[in-house]
Amino acid sequence: MTASSTVARVGLDAIALKPTECNVSAAASLPIETIAIDYEGREHLPDPDALETLAAEAEVRVTTPVRADGFDPLGDASLVADLPDSIGRVLVAGHPAYLTDAERSRAVAPRLGRAIEADPDAWVGTESVERIAMATGGTQYDLLSRTTDRELRALRAAGFDGEVAVYAPTVLTDDDDAVLDAVGDYVARRQSVAAALPDGAATDANASGRAREVLSKAARDYALVGTEAAVREQTDALREAGATTIVGYPARGLDSLRS
Repeated sequence: MTASSTVARVGLDAIALKPTECNVSAAASLPIETIAIDYEGREHLPDPDALETLAAEAEVRVTTPVRADGFDPLGDASLVADLPDSIGRVLVAGHPAYLTDAERSRAVAPRLGRAIEADPDAWVGTESVERIAMATGGTQYDLLSRTTDRELRALRAAGFDGEVAVYAPTVLTDDDDAVLDAVGDYVARRQSVAAALPDGAATDANASGRAREVLSKAARDYALVGTEAAVREQTDALREAGATTIVGYPARGLDSLRS
């Protein structure tokens, strides 16, 4: 990573990509050491050849839901076999939106345990399964929230010395309309934010009144938002609190990180 690149200036160690939004191969030209690819359904999994090509330029990790057919270590794990040896994994319980009813009913703990036995270097997503994820001993993969700083400090004070990667949508502007267009829908799905929003409120730049106030505040709690200097302050603060890796999802597209 070059010191003059955007990702370096804002303090990102890795970027996260959504394969429904971009051709993941396009990230090969970015000066970044680690790339995490989000899971958005098996039909959107990048081709193994594309993953291998990308892995020649950076460390690549693919999110794999352990309850989903194809990635289930206690059942159908056929898709794991298709992943190139050069590809790392992020083990997650799996977002219900991408799982069938049968997959949602499967127990998480024994599957995470078995998967980490097979791949001890995997990261483990903590959303909704924080205690189970911690018990695996793998790198903890947390979503940024308004309590992340406090939780990191508490973990370190309690003696936890493992790796903690923090994932956050990243928006390199302080223009409120652009911020809401980029991450308004994302932050509106957080439980506390959804509870505070007026019914039927717009969640993008069209938000007004109370909804706009709630969303603008939440965007800065659940995402890295602002000028390059402001975002760098946030990533530095996360590291000081105990994060070891900061993973930014470029919510305004890959081009926002290219300079």
